[in-house]
Formats: sequence, structure tokens, C-alpha cells
Amino acid sequence: MTPPASAKPAATTPATTSTTTPATTPSKDSASADRPGGGPSGADSAEADSERTAVFRAVKPPVASAGGTAAADRAAPPKASTFVPLRTDGAPAPAVAPKPAPRPAATPAPAYESPERTTQQPLPPKPPLDMLADLTNNPPPPPSPLRTAVRRFKIYAPVVVLLAIIVSVAQLVRPLPEPTLVMTAKSSYTFEGAKPQLPWPSEGQAYMAAAGLGTLGQSGEQKPVPIASVTKSMTAYIILRDHPIAKGEKGAVIDVDKTAESEGKKNNSTDNESTLDTVKEGDKLTEYDAIAALMIPSANNIARLLARWDSGSQEAFVKKMNDTAKDLGMKNTTYTDPSGLDATTVSTAEDQVKLGLKLVEIETLLEITKKPSWQDPSGKVWRNWNGLVPFNESLGIKTGTTTKAGGNLLFAAYKDVGKTRQLIVGAVLGQHKPPIIDSVLAASKQLMTATQKSLNGAPVVKKGDVVGYVDDGLGGSTPVVATADVQAVGWGALTVGIELAQGEGGKIPQTAKAGTEIGVLTVGEGASQVKVPVALKSDLAAPGIGSKLTRVG
Repeated sequence: MTPPASAKPAATTPATTSTTTPATTPSKDSASADRPGGGPSGADSAEADSERTAVFRAVKPPVASAGGTAAADRAAPPKASTFVPLRTDGAPAPAVAPKPAPRPAATPAPAYESPERTTQQPLPPKPPLDMLADLTNNPPPPPSPLRTAVRRFKIYAPVVVLLAIIVSVAQLVRPLPEPTLVMTAKSSYTFEGAKPQLPWPSEGQAYMAAAGLGTLGQSGEQKPVPIASVTKSMTAYIILRDHPIAKGEKGAVIDVDKTAESEGKKNNSTDNESTLDTVKEGDKLTEYDAIAALMIPSANNIARLLARWDSGSQEAFVKKMNDTAKDLGMKNTTYTDPSGLDATTVSTAEDQVKLGLKLVEIETLLEITKKPSWQDPSGKVWRNWNGLVPFNESLGIKTGTTTKAGGNLLFAAYKDVGKTRQLIVGAVLGQHKPPIIDSVLAASKQLMTATQKSLNGAPVVKKGDVVGYVDDGLGGSTPVVATADVQAVGWGALTVGIELAQGEGGKIPQTAKAGTEIGVLTVGEGASQVKVPVALKSDLAAPGIGSKLTRVG
């Protein structure tokens, strides 16, 4: 007989807490076990018993009583549950579940510690590609040299590009270097032939030089000797250097004092002293006339007047004379008076030529010394003691004669060679053959004319020749050419220097048209040097972008 649906075993409910006690839920089958005569009989009863399971039920908390037993019960520790099998093999299941043991007296609840806490440390940052793989749920590719190189390229390439942009901008905005002029022509030229042999005087000492070219030679021992009125050359140099006279003018006005008048009227025939005897106290002399009186009639009283006018006293002026001699390299010269009357004023021919090379650069002085005669403010005419003037382009400069010093002469002349006016300067000292003035003039004349004949010209550069280039400072160059023929002046075996320099402005433009003059080619030195402008052969262009970007330094 099939049992009714209600007789099927109940589902097993697992215990949810440790405070539960086993209990059996009453059913029809269990009720029949209480019936008289024992449990069910037959096969059906045995099958039903085998399918029965125990049901566990959670124990409800006790209700609080007036005596506070409920609170004590709650404080008591939970009781372990006991599993009671419904049946054992070979024994019938108990009809009623055993009663639970009595609860022990209430005990204090144990103190529970808080659960142990752990702190998670942050992980190190992952490479960018690994982070990207985590975001996209794609695992990073395995490392390899190629992938490493590509990764580094992607990281550093933008940095390199940014740096390149910054450097490029900086290079473009940097100021351009100043263009310079570089010479490619030879820096010197040597004349063919042997050095000329000059007719040197048989006594005393002599020295010969050409302005800007050098020395032709010397004779005699260059030792200090009295130079008489040649001393006035230094006096004139200092006055014109410190009080220059503009071309066509007469310069400052000088008051004639009583000393100048009295010294001019003295009869010093014994000492053969030359003076300007037409001046009186209170007269006015222009600086030009004072220099003329000094250099042509060789007036000693005017030399002393100029010294007082310039420095306040003759002693102060003499100190200035010696300082100037030292500056000019006149190592064997000593001045003791501004006129040269004192025999203690001594020098050499070489030192006087050094001074003469400076004097020929003063046009006002040469304008005076090359005159055969001069008329003073009173109308009196004075002859130039230098008898070489105006023979053969002679320019003066100053004679000096005394019994102790003999005949002395510092002279200058020029010779036109092509377009060049070449100046020469010579000095002859210690000529004692009487008449001493004629002896020194004769010796100087031979020396002067022989030197003039030895001068000749030689072409160094022709018009249109490339003599250099403009360097823009960034690798660019523009050639420059001579605008005219360049002829050097000299004598056999002489070597002259050649220089290329910027123009008077001293600055070369960044851009210019072809033919623009930007420099000067110079041959020789001093007053007789040859100068020829140089110009651009082609257009001068500013440096390009490529040159600006690649420049270093």
C-alpha cells in the first residue's frame, strides 16, 4: 500500500547556530509509533523508517523573568549541540528525543579581542605598457631587445624633438657675428737687386731712412755729440704737437715779453748766437711766425720765449723735451736748453732721424721749413740757413752750427714714384771742415740725391686682383679686389709690408652690393705708405638658415 503524501519524510534543515538542540518534528508516522502495540508493522513501515531524518531547530532565547534569570541566561556561554541519531543499526529509533541537560549557572562572558588588522603596502608603479595591458585586460608582450628599443624610442623621441626645437629657435635668434676682412695676398714684397751703396761723409756720423720703408744705412759711431741749433727741431715738435695749427691758419697769439726783447738785442757775435732782433716787449707773434723765426733764422730768443709760453719756465720745458725724446726711443739724446746753444745738449744722427720721421708728418712744419726765406711781422726778410732748399725737392728741416759742435743738419726731401710721394729723412753731424756750414750742406746733398735715385717702384697688386675676402663668421666668404694698381716704393733687397684693414668706419655691413668699398690695402708704413681701397667682387649676403642652425660657439 502506497503511503499518503503527508507520510513522506520532512526535509532536513541544517543548524544555523551552535546554540541549537536536536528535536524531532511530529508526523503521522511518528504518531503511529506511539500507538499501542509498538511501531508500524510490515515492509511499508520499515521503508518509511529508513527515510526518516532528524530535524534540528534553533533554541529560542529565554524570556526575561522577574528574578533576572533571563539576563543570566543570556550571559551564559553557548552550549554545544548534541547529535542524536534517529536510529542505529539493529535498534529502533527512539520515540522521544532526550531532554536537554540542565543549564549550568550563569558565568561571565569571555572578553573577545578585536580581530587582527593588516595593512597592504602600495605596489611599485608598473611600466606604461604593463599598465595599459591591465586597463585593456591584455597581458603585456614578453620583453625583447626590439620591444625595449621601441619603448625607449617612444619615450625619448618627443624629448629629443622638443630639445631640437628649442635649440633651433635659440640659434635663429642669436645675434650674427661681425664680418671680418681676411687677406689672401702676400703680406710682404721684396725688391729685386742689391742694397744701394750711399756716399757717406768721411767724418762725423750720418744716418739715412725713408718714411714707412726703413733704414738705408748709417756711417760713423752713433755716440752722443753736441747738435747746436738742430735742438730747435724738438722745440718745434712739442709746440706743434701740443698746440696744433689748422691748415691755412696762424695758430695761437703769443705775447713778446721783455726777456725776448733784451735777448734779441744782445750782441753775441762771440758765440755766434742767432736771434730775432726786431721784436719788442708787448708785440704779438702768431704761433706760425714764432715757428718760422725758430726754424729759418734760428732765433734763440724765440726758442726760449716759446718754452716759457708753453710750460711757464725753460726748466719745465726742457723736462718735457727729455720726456718726449724717451717716448720716441731717442736713447742717446739729452736736452739741457730749448735752443741748443749749450754744448751739453747732445744726440746722435740716428736719434735725430727718429725725430725727423715724426716731423715730416706735420704739414704746417714742412710748409715753413721748405721756404728759402721768411719775412717777419716787421717786414724784415730772413734767409733760410739750410742752403739745400729748394734744391731737388728738399724740405728743410734744421741746421745747427757752432765751433764746438761743427756743422750739423737734419734734412728731409721727397721723390714722386708713380702716384706715391716718398719722403726721406737724413742727419749729418760733426762736420768740422771749414766753412762748417758748407761742409755739412755738401755732405747732406750727396746723401740726399743718392737716396732719391735709389728709390724705384714695383707693381705689387694690379687692379681687379683678389686680395682677400669677407668672412661672415659662419663659414661664408665673399672675395674683395683692389680698386687700383698698387705700386710699392723701395730699393734693392728691401722688403715692405702689405696689410689689409677695414675702412675708416671700422665696421663691415652684413649685406652689401658688389663694388662696395669696405677696406684699404696698405703698402709700407708712416707718411709715405701707399693705400688703395678694396671692394666687394660680388654681393655680400647674410648667412642662411642652415648656417645659423649649424653654427658652433
